[in-house]
Amino acid sequence: MSESGPSAKPPRSALTMRDMVGALVVLALVVLAAGGVSRSCTFAPTGPTVDGSRLPTVAVAAELTRLAPGSTFPLRVPAVPDGWRANAVNRTSIPEGGRVVSTGFLTPDGRYLRLQQGDATEEAMLRAEAGGGAAPAQGTVDVEGQQWVAYTGERAEPIWITDLDGVRLLVTGSASDADFRTLAVAAVRGEVVSR
Repeated sequence: MSESGPSAKPPRSALTMRDMVGALVVLALVVLAAGGVSRSCTFAPTGPTVDGSRLPTVAVAAELTRLAPGSTFPLRVPAVPDGWRANAVNRTSIPEGGRVVSTGFLTPDGRYLRLQQGDATEEAMLRAEAGGGAAPAQGTVDVEGQQWVAYTGERAEPIWITDLDGVRLLVTGSASDADFRTLAVAAVRGEVVSR
């Protein structure tokens, strides 16, 4: 009685059409499983975009009114243009001291901007926004008579900071210069929420 060893792989010439179809079925199942797991991944050759329809919408005035009693500084409700969507409002503490209230916006072309209002120093807000790293100053920007100090953040995104009636305002994001100016004006002209 002879013992047989492990079965040897048949030569390619011995493979049939049935073997090829079976291999393609297995491959198709693997591709479908990978596609199902990564449904939210897409290919964008022109760069990342934000699909605003999947993000929450926040009622800015209501959220800022809710946060106002716990703030040590007056909050302004920015009067942004139609088509802009607020997707987040929150309050955080700055490690070096002070608190900020942040409001995130999506512009109609899918760009992101964030307005921060706070009682922290300009340096503390800048360090917190720049992740503790250096943020080189780029000079000042005049927006309808209000002077903003412009910096470049860690992701090469602009950061604008100004002082308005004792409250520091900071604007940052991936939007255009025109959108920065729009949010800066909206913040300065915004209705002050009573505490």
